Amino acid sequence: MRVIAPPCQQPALRALFARGASAQRRYCARPRAARRGAFVTAKGVSFRLEAQLRRKGVWPIAGVDEVGRGPLAGPVAAAAVILDPQRRPRGLDDSKALNQAQREEAFERIMASALAVSVAFVTAAEIDRINIRQASLAAMARAVAGLSHAPAYLLVDGNDRPPVNCPCQLIIKGDATALSIAAASIVAKVARDAMMRRLAAHYPQYGFETNVGYAVQHHLEALALHGASPAHRASFTPVREA
Repeated sequence: MRVIAPPCQQPALRALFARGASAQRRYCARPRAARRGAFVTAKGVSFRLEAQLRRKGVWPIAGVDEVGRGPLAGPVAAAAVILDPQRRPRGLDDSKALNQAQREEAFERIMASALAVSVAFVTAAEIDRINIRQASLAAMARAVAGLSHAPAYLLVDGNDRPPVNCPCQLIIKGDATALSIAAASIVAKVARDAMMRRLAAHYPQYGFETNVGYAVQHHLEALALHGASPAHRASFTPVREA
């Protein structure tokens, strides 16, 4: 797994990614018979689009998604994932449709089976400099650039094309449609949540470990009481007015 993030942000993710590496070792050590049937598509998403493109000779295909556009604090994160057609992880869906335990279990399965995974972060300070839209696109482009296998084609969630030198298809609600995008959605969400838990240790008054930066009531109350932290996005109205 490749991580594109400032050095100060990387320690928060080492244990998380080490878990994924351990899961991969556990998978590879299991007898083939024990693994048979473990990698199937889940209801709600499918590998159909990827399979159609692959039959036309288009491969590798990476799913790309970002998370964290809306929060008042923390980075925006993006992931790019190339799945193994023969070992598709089961139980995947849009990350928003899964609870935390389900996402983390799915993350383990993705890490144990994917051909390549890359995560990139754009910090709150950079979001303030270039705006959240450009930050989201930059995170996706950096995630793609970090893949250990250069993709021939991208499946991107949403309707905004990242600045990449690669053919891509934009799919609105793609994280609920294409398996590769669903995988990217889950990886990005789990990685960003881990980052927010690290920020919570530095700024415990805001409850980042539970609200992950979103504008819930206790977060807004903490902003009113304590003001903004360096982890907050100063360009966002509730932060600017705190």
